[in-house]
Amino acid sequence: MTIGENCEIHPTVVIGDGVTVGDRVSIGPYAVLTGPLDIGDDCWIGAHATLGAPPEWIGKTHPRTWTEVSPHRGVVIGAGTVIREMSAVQQGAERPTTIGRGGFVMNHTSVEHDVRIGEDCVLSPSSTLGGHVTLGDGVNLGMSAVVHQRRVIGARAMVGMGSVVAKDIPPFATVFGNPAALRGTNRVGMSRSGIADRDIEAVENLFASGRLDAGAELPRSLADAFAWWRELAVKPLVS
Repeated sequence: MTIGENCEIHPTVVIGDGVTVGDRVSIGPYAVLTGPLDIGDDCWIGAHATLGAPPEWIGKTHPRTWTEVSPHRGVVIGAGTVIREMSAVQQGAERPTTIGRGGFVMNHTSVEHDVRIGEDCVLSPSSTLGGHVTLGDGVNLGMSAVVHQRRVIGARAMVGMGSVVAKDIPPFATVFGNPAALRGTNRVGMSRSGIADRDIEAVENLFASGRLDAGAELPRSLADAFAWWRELAVKPLVS
């Protein structure tokens, strides 16, 4: 293991081999960290968090001890991320499980194997991401939202509390319900990120049309987000 400078680690924390902890990281009581695991600078890990447990995938190897290096693909947690108490982040089975810089993973949240989370995402309490889920930057999941395995959620989309996401959600959308349905744009999130009103209205008009035409005229910064989503989405909520 490798521990950075000026860290605050409670004496009850279990840290296994293959774990790298950056500078100025705080880790609360009874957290369990299993390698391969890379935690960036300035992260905050809450009590009883479990980072680097083996994938919940039948047939995948479970290490015999809490301190040996897992045979799986590891976990990477970006700088400045907060992972609150009782949350779990699993090892990747086919690719590293990744949480981008500035993430906020609230209590009792489950991040399953092979998940990729962009920068500045918020996962509210008791939310669950199934295996191989991909989130763009700035996604916000409401309390107890559930995302089915292999789904893709575009940048700065908002998923309402208690929703069940079974299809790929386009960027800047607001969705909620079971199954989650398109309810318009995430106007609040877009405004907070500095997107101009005219650009928000362009996305609103796009959603109102019922079709996400690849040729629609959008500012490049927004068009790039849609292009990224289209490339990954195999089960789009709106096509």
